[in-house]
Amino acid sequence: MLIDSHCHLDRLKAAPDQPTLELILANAKARGVDYMLCVNVRQQGFESMRDKVAGFEQVFLSSGVHPLDVKEGLDVEQIRRFAMEPKVVAIGETGLDYFYADETKSLQQQCFEQQIALAVEVNKPLIVHTRDAREDTINMLKTGQAEKVGGVLHCFTENWEMAKAAIDLGFYISVSGIVTFKNAGELRTVIRKVPKERLLVETDSPYLAPIPHRGQENQPAYVRDVAEFVAELRGERYEDLAQYTSENFFNLFKDAARLIGR
Repeated sequence: MLIDSHCHLDRLKAAPDQPTLELILANAKARGVDYMLCVNVRQQGFESMRDKVAGFEQVFLSSGVHPLDVKEGLDVEQIRRFAMEPKVVAIGETGLDYFYADETKSLQQQCFEQQIALAVEVNKPLIVHTRDAREDTINMLKTGQAEKVGGVLHCFTENWEMAKAAIDLGFYISVSGIVTFKNAGELRTVIRKVPKERLLVETDSPYLAPIPHRGQENQPAYVRDVAEFVAELRGERYEDLAQYTSENFFNLFKDAARLIGR
C-alpha cells in the first residue's frame, strides 16, 4: 500500500486530450497507490471538489483555505460545516506564505490563527503550507496549541531546524517531487534526518511532477516515483517506506482510518 497524502484532484485539467479522473485513479491503483487525500484551498471551492470525487471511496478530503487564497478573510462557520462532513479528515490547507504574498502577512496570520483554533475545536489535524515564514509558522502553532491535534507540514522545503521544531510539536513532514529536482540538495539532507515515524509522501498534484515526469501534469500515480526516490535516498527498501508512511498517514488522519475500518 502507498498513500498520496496531499493532492488536488479537482485541479487536474479537464480537456478532451486529458485522461478522465477515473483513469487517473486507476493508474494510481495500478502503481500501488490505494488512497489519497484531496486538499481544499479555496473558501468557495470545497463543494465542487467534494462533488468531483464523490464516487471514489479511496479519496479523503480536507476543509480549509490556503494562505494565498484568503483574500478578504474567512467564513469560519462554513469551513466548520464542511469539516463535519464524513470524508473530511483534516483542516487545511492553511498556513503562511511570505514568498508570494508578503503584503498580506497580517491577514494570513489572522486566518491561520482561526484555522488552528478550528482544528483544535473539531479535533482534526492541520495541513500546513509554509514558505519563507519559518519562525511565525512554528510560533503560531505553539500559541494555538496545535500539538493537541497535530498535523503535517506539507510539500516541505524548509531547513532541518524547522522540521525538528515541527516534529517536536507532534507534526509530520511530507515530501513531494521537489526532492527529486537537481537543486534540492538541502532538502535531501533534511529528509534523510526525518524519523521514519514522522515522514509522509505526496504529489501535490497537479503541480510539481517528479523526475522522470517533469513538464507533465502531476498525478497521484507519481507518488510512487517520490517514494522510490526517498527510499533510495534514505538507504531503505521501497516496500518498507511504503508501509511505514501509510501507517503514519492513518496514525495522523484518524478519521480516515475509521472510514476504512482500520
